[in-house]
Amino acid sequence: MGVTRRAEHVADTRDALVAAARELFAERGFAATGTEEIVSRARVTRGALYHHFRDKKDLFRAVMASVAGEAAEALVTHELRHAQEQPDEPWDQLRHGFQSFLDVCTTGDFQRIVLIDGPAVLGPGAWDALVEEYGHGLLAEWLRRAMSNGEIDELPVAPLAALLAALLSEASLYTARADDPDTARREAGQVVDRVLAGLRRG
Repeated sequence: MGVTRRAEHVADTRDALVAAARELFAERGFAATGTEEIVSRARVTRGALYHHFRDKKDLFRAVMASVAGEAAEALVTHELRHAQEQPDEPWDQLRHGFQSFLDVCTTGDFQRIVLIDGPAVLGPGAWDALVEEYGHGLLAEWLRRAMSNGEIDELPVAPLAALLAALLSEASLYTARADDPDTARREAGQVVDRVLAGLRRG
């Protein structure tokens, strides 16, 4: 029982640090957030922070993964619900999924932490890795279903998924970094939808 309680305490401490850091990174950004503020908000010691994370950047990496995973889970749930409502229209699900993801890019936590600070703090590879982890599999599945349904021509799925993921990635970064994200979201959505229309079998 003692070991279990200790494990729970360790997990709770880590969760508290990630939650506090997420709030502060979203409010102020990585550069303007100090470790003293993080441990104060988490109500833990500096020693606890460095027990779980090497430094502030390592903590940011955990926060970014948490935010991205949460967004991906919400997006998948949303798209599954949409697919249940329109089970015979994988092409529509593909288009809807792209637009839904661009909507996510205009939300505070995801926009600031994942799209703006993430590549700046951890390098562009961090964003690419998240796209690979959370995006390619779902995108490839949508494409296979649309091909099977005869809505788009049969094409090699792997390169097609990679190229469309790159398109969506650039659209999301463009949207997040724009001076007017709402306008950028609308215009990027129009462009993405037009590019996708080129795949549609006539």
